[in-house]
Amino acid sequence: MLEDILDEVMGEVMEATDYNPPFHSSHEGFAVLLEELEELKAEVFKKRGERSHANMRHEAIQVAAMAVRFVHDICEAEVSV
Repeated sequence: MLEDILDEVMGEVMEATDYNPPFHSSHEGFAVLLEELEELKAEVFKKRGERSHANMRHEAIQVAAMAVRFVHDICEAEVSV
């Protein structure tokens, strides 16, 4: 199960890199990550009967993917400079 989740995260990372350029700065990367986190928060903070585990899962995968992308685009770029 964990491998399936990580595979899905990597799929999201690859899709994001196919359609979007690398983050230009740590501020941009943080803003994108925060946007995804806010989307997860909006789903989590819904009333119990209105929230969807499928939507929370989707948003959490997006958060994880953008965190990986942040490390790749920002942190690893600084290490290799």
